[in-house]
Amino acid sequence: MSIFERLGDLVRSNVNDLIDRAEDPEKTVKQAIIDMEEQLKKVTQSLGNAIASLNQVTKQLNDAQAESDSWKEKAKTCLAADKQDLARQALDNKVAKDKQVEQYTQMRDTMQAQVNEIKNQADLLKQKLEEARSQQAMLVARSRMADAKENMAKTLGDMDSKSAFAKMDKMERKIEEKEARADAFSNMSGIESSEEDPFAQMDKDAAIDSEMQKLREEMGL
Repeated sequence: MSIFERLGDLVRSNVNDLIDRAEDPEKTVKQAIIDMEEQLKKVTQSLGNAIASLNQVTKQLNDAQAESDSWKEKAKTCLAADKQDLARQALDNKVAKDKQVEQYTQMRDTMQAQVNEIKNQADLLKQKLEEARSQQAMLVARSRMADAKENMAKTLGDMDSKSAFAKMDKMERKIEEKEARADAFSNMSGIESSEEDPFAQMDKDAAIDSEMQKLREEMGL
C-alpha cells in the first residue's frame, strides 16, 4: 500500500490550491496533470497485480474446499462400508484441507480489502484527474488574463521620464514655454496684436473720436 503514500497532495488536494501556491500556474497545472496520470498508471498496475493475486488465492481456496468436500464424501463411503480406519484417514485429510481453507479464506478476505482500497484510491485519482483536465483551460486562461492585467497596471504605474506619456508631457511643456517666450518678445518689441487687427484699430479710433468730442463740448468749441 506504499504507493498511496507517494500520491500525497495529488489525491487529496484541490487543483485550485495548487495554482494559488504556484509561481507559474500554467506550468503547475500541466505538471499536476502529468503527475496524476503517472500515479494513476502506477495505481492501475498495482490494482491489476492485486486482483491477479486475489484470483490466485481464491482459486486455491476453491481447490482446498473441493478437496475437503471430496475427503468428506470418501469418509462417508468408508463408514458405509464399515471401514473405520479408512474413514478416519479420510477425515484426517479433510481436517488438513479445512485448515488450508481457513488460511486461504483469511488471505482472500485480507486481499479483497486491499483490492477495494486500491480501487477506491484509483477512482478518487481518476476523479481528481478529470477535474484537473476540465479546469486546465479555464485556469490557464485566468492565469494569462491576470498576467495581462498585472502587466498593464505596472505599465500605467511606471510613468517615468522614459515613458511615451512622460515624453509627450515634456514636449508639451517645452512648446508652451516657446509660446510664452514668443509673446514676451512681441510685447518687448512694441507689437500688439490689436495694432495688427484692423477691426481693433477701428474700435480704438472710435473711442478716441468720442473722447475728442467730449473734450470739445467741455471747452465750448
